[in-house]
Amino acid sequence: MSSTPPLDEAKAVRAGEELDVTAVDTWLKAQVPTLEGTPKVTQYSGGASNWTYRLEYANRDLILRRPPAGTKAKSAHDMAREFTVQKALKSAYPTVPTMVGLCQDTSVIGSEFYVMERVAGLIPRSRLPTGLRLDTAQTRQLCLNVIDKLIELHRVDYRAVGLESLGKGTGYPRRQIEGWSDRYEKARTWNVPSFRYVRDWLKANTPDDIATCVIHNDWRFDNVVLSAERPTEVIGVLDWEMATLGDPLMDLGNTLAYWVHADDNLLMRMTRRQPTHLPGMLRREEVVAYYLERTGLKPANWAFYEVYGLFRLAVIAQQIYYRYHHKQTRNPAFKNFWILVNSFDWRCRSIIKKKGGR
Repeated sequence: MSSTPPLDEAKAVRAGEELDVTAVDTWLKAQVPTLEGTPKVTQYSGGASNWTYRLEYANRDLILRRPPAGTKAKSAHDMAREFTVQKALKSAYPTVPTMVGLCQDTSVIGSEFYVMERVAGLIPRSRLPTGLRLDTAQTRQLCLNVIDKLIELHRVDYRAVGLESLGKGTGYPRRQIEGWSDRYEKARTWNVPSFRYVRDWLKANTPDDIATCVIHNDWRFDNVVLSAERPTEVIGVLDWEMATLGDPLMDLGNTLAYWVHADDNLLMRMTRRQPTHLPGMLRREEVVAYYLERTGLKPANWAFYEVYGLFRLAVIAQQIYYRYHHKQTRNPAFKNFWILVNSFDWRCRSIIKKKGGR
């Protein structure tokens, strides 16, 4: 295991996404008068949803998050909600970043934004960070530690931290199936399947909530920060934009949809964006068994949550492809997403036939 892999760093700010540094600096120093000097501003390449900047002061290292320019759907980029969730969780779940300030005055930079402490460390994406070498046992430990952090989140007493109003209460699984089904209908193009068989099965097999807790809703390896000195240790969890109160097994189902093995078929391997293919990583069925053993939860039919996670991911892929199909974006990376959507339909059907039961 390398002792000094490079930390995850920001790069030059992208053209057209420049930050009004003077306005931000003036606002920030009114909140934190101890800040010294003018910040060096760089930008992280990830986070296609919200723009993320590093503000490097002489005496403090900060991160600023804001919606993309021109954003109209405030609910999809709710800075106040994202800020409030993390601030509330901090006392019970220390791996969330420390919040510094929330600005809801859009006259400052043209949008709401919030600022938090930077969590300096390593972020595993489709591959481990450059220079980081883990053997099979260390890779397994990293995998278990990431799952344990999800379990720890699901054990937080949301009432004790004041997050009772974060979600809509019981009925979360049914709301999700109805909501994602409606989104798919609106984004469907001629070259993708109806998903009618899958959607009908999900609707007919939707369980009651097995529990209600804080769920992250986008739990992936590229949303965790690892210690540079002890790279199997999770020191930060990022991207709380979709966090809510909901069913923990729905959260796990979403996570497993991104879990790709080295021996999965080519189309599945094309969707991999985290290092779950490495020797030592748990397989999907092992992740489920480990999670259920640690939590004591006993679903009547795990296949529902697995199919739900894949269907949700299919809808997300189709929403992206819809924009490409209608020339709302010209990013060539999205050209063949319709093929992936077809493959998700096949995979969901296969799971239903193999494991679906009732």
